[in-house]
Amino acid sequence: MCGRFVRKSTITIIEDEFDIYEIQWAFEPSYNITPGQDVACVVGNGGNRLAKFRWGLVPFWAKDPSIGYKMINARAETVAQKRSFARAFKKQRCLVVADGFYEWQKLADGKRKIPMYVHLLAERPFGFAGLYENWKSEDGTVLRTCTIITTSPNEIMMPIHNRMPVIVAPEKRSVWLNKEIQDPNVLMPLLAPYDSQKMEAYAVSKRVNSPTYNEPDCIKAVKNGEQQDLRFK
Repeated sequence: MCGRFVRKSTITIIEDEFDIYEIQWAFEPSYNITPGQDVACVVGNGGNRLAKFRWGLVPFWAKDPSIGYKMINARAETVAQKRSFARAFKKQRCLVVADGFYEWQKLADGKRKIPMYVHLLAERPFGFAGLYENWKSEDGTVLRTCTIITTSPNEIMMPIHNRMPVIVAPEKRSVWLNKEIQDPNVLMPLLAPYDSQKMEAYAVSKRVNSPTYNEPDCIKAVKNGEQQDLRFK
């Protein structure tokens, strides 16, 4: 799964990386993004727009928006078939902007876990494969939400967790964002594990365990005790 991530790049860098023509949300960097928070997403509609969605997808047919907390992720293997995601998979796809994400690795005793930070060696922002929905309340208020698609782990992630978020390769972003493309045979191959040779993972402070802790040192590598030498590359 993917339950925490980082977006530290400036709007200018993100605008350049994703060829953004319209910015709909001026956000601040965040080093410990949690479910239920607003996230920056790229959507394509005659050009790439940077929009704001709440993390945790609420299907248009849902009666209660709290269901979103149960749908922060969608499994790549079933995303095209599940009722909660099938419609969005066809024509409401997005890229959730990130610079890295956290996952918790179990230690040898099977009881303790340590937080690991995973990012691209290029130190550039990237896009998780995402889906979005527009949910309307009885009073007409519209809630825009999203989910992050996960897949099987690559070589970097295997020692850490049995799932990883899908990172869409830059050259495939236009395909993923194109609403005219709805063929699963075209879309499903994009949901593969990312090239592990372009990624790195290292242990970070357990302060990230707290969803309220959001400081730049969240992504600082630590080397003390059992967290020493837990670097993968």
